[in-house]
Amino acid sequence: TAREYAKIYAAEAEPLEGFGEVPEIIPIFLVHRPANNIPYATVEEELIGEFVKYSVKDGKEINFLRRDSEAGQKCCTFQHWVYEKTNGSLLVTDLQGVGMKLTDVGIATLTKGYKGFKGNCSVSFIEQFRVLHQCNKYCAMLGLKALLSTHQKQRKPTSTKSKTLPNSTTKLASSVPSKIEPQVLLKISPKLSGVVRCISK
Repeated sequence: TAREYAKIYAAEAEPLEGFGEVPEIIPIFLVHRPANNIPYATVEEELIGEFVKYSVKDGKEINFLRRDSEAGQKCCTFQHWVYEKTNGSLLVTDLQGVGMKLTDVGIATLTKGYKGFKGNCSVSFIEQFRVLHQCNKYCAMLGLKALLSTHQKQRKPTSTKSKTLPNSTTKLASSVPSKIEPQVLLKISPKLSGVVRCISK
């Protein structure tokens, strides 16, 4: 699943001017060994070079290679792209490898899954990514929208409703500017007509 998303991502990103090389999730091959006690095994290409974990799993991890390198930024953009394509329901995570070649990645989905598919990583990875991700120039090239955390989405705008007028005639008289005519108050609330007459006297 992750490889298929990576292929679509590459098809969209590679034609963009200045984007350059795109991270690749290397394939895993199933080998049948009938003479062996364990007849099936998986093999993949050997990656030679410095092995880096690009994904952030929690706020304590500080990975400068992830933040500053081209491969790290493009991996973050890939995560953002998948997140947006699936409306926040799926995230390719645990991105790691050598340079642009990635291996042993994971997938996190919401509890209900995504189109019948459930990931092998904690649901919390999705929220962590939403909070920790910082868009870079590659996100901008793909036109990806900035992410908002659940907390930010749930924040309601401050109410602009006016305060309830006090019941006391004395308090009302002291709070109304002298330049406002009684007719104006009548337009605000006909129920205050008796009070207005008292004030105007």
